[in-house]
Amino acid sequence: MSAPYATARKMLDDLACRRISALELLEQHVALQRSHHGKLNAVITEDLETARTAARALDDARVRGVELGVLAGLPMTIKDGFDVSGMPATAGNPEFSARERSCADADLVGRLRSAGAVIWGKTNVPLMLGDFQSYNAVFGTTNNPFDLSRTSGGSSGGAAAALAANITPLELGSDIGGSLRHPANFCGVCALKPSWGALPLKGHIPPSPGMNQEIDLNVAGPMARNVKDLKLMWDVLRGQPVTEPRPAAQARIAVWNAQPGWPLAQCVKDAVEQTAKCLSDLGFPVDYAVPDFNADALLQNYLDLLIATVATNFPAHLRDAMAARREEDIRLVSESRDVTGEARYRLRASATEEQLDAARRKRNNYKRVLDGFFRQGYDAILAPVTPVTAFLHDHSAPMTARTLLVDGIAAPYMSALNWISVATALHAPALVLPAARHAGLPIGVQLIGPQGGESRLFEVALAAELAIGPFPPPKL
Repeated sequence: MSAPYATARKMLDDLACRRISALELLEQHVALQRSHHGKLNAVITEDLETARTAARALDDARVRGVELGVLAGLPMTIKDGFDVSGMPATAGNPEFSARERSCADADLVGRLRSAGAVIWGKTNVPLMLGDFQSYNAVFGTTNNPFDLSRTSGGSSGGAAAALAANITPLELGSDIGGSLRHPANFCGVCALKPSWGALPLKGHIPPSPGMNQEIDLNVAGPMARNVKDLKLMWDVLRGQPVTEPRPAAQARIAVWNAQPGWPLAQCVKDAVEQTAKCLSDLGFPVDYAVPDFNADALLQNYLDLLIATVATNFPAHLRDAMAARREEDIRLVSESRDVTGEARYRLRASATEEQLDAARRKRNNYKRVLDGFFRQGYDAILAPVTPVTAFLHDHSAPMTARTLLVDGIAAPYMSALNWISVATALHAPALVLPAARHAGLPIGVQLIGPQGGESRLFEVALAAELAIGPFPPPKL
């Protein structure tokens, strides 16, 4: 088994120069999967016959001088929330495990395949993509490659674990509650949660197979081991010419790493501080500043919109079960109380159209505040992703029985939604990159930008990545 490549771009260069064939590269990745599967359980479905046929066809076409796509011959896995022809999405749901294999590719999978990607496997997720851990009754539990006793995150946990372990060079994930960002944070890889609506979600589950709604808050996005590979995949997913990002020569950064009532481990706060210092050392103006809105009220607005999305887009029996579960879960997001003595965070199991319209109007007001903040000259908000590093597996039920240990103090499990809520609720992009380690575990940070501001985030992220330096892979 050959040593793994560091970057997708190097693989593509070797493929283009015929230093390696698509079939050979595929087999290298399959061999890594065989070596690590018993430890990680990241890739849970394979279609090697189709992948090998595609790889041979690309190799033959290259020999004949046929013009090929920008990902020609690159082996890839896909999160099991997207339909792939021959490997329909189960979303970790036993009810979907017997779907017909002859499904159509999800739109974004089709774009990757059209660019020449050789798609050979699917990566693990939680039930209906609804947890910060990746485990389900169909395929079991995915482990973190840096510590097998800990979670790889969710819901794109199998994707992040496979990336960190070099089983795949790129991955396609999705995010409505941090599902791209938490796993990237826990596994030391990069991810982009794009602006809402930037990429199509047809062929993504949830909702149920065939429903194909564009769901408020939910987005799809790329995952990679480094910023330049992430940008490469982002361009392909958008159907745009591939351009390599250059590090920002100058950028103004707002640091947000403290919020009353929002738990945050000291090591995570330190990672944000260290990243801010790296950017400051580059000459970037760095301020400790946040948009002028009530973060708790915005979080409540996000939760109201989230449960309305669940109520609207899930099949009735799953919707009722999940709505009831989440209502109880999110009541425990914070123990703090407002002046009336009532719980600060509440979540209705359902919402009327009038209530939903009111929530959207509130969201639009928060959007205007965020836009105004960026118009003051800020290029990005630097913030934590998750309150803690990757935590020990905990599948106790109900979900409300779980806690996160934040510097030895128990915090509600659902407080993992706090720091990801701003970008999701306000349809803004957020890019995660690895920034530090603590006790051998990765810590990521997120850069949040204005809606549609992905290009600038890539420039700032690349500057930060170069300043932080290489991130060591797990020792598997």
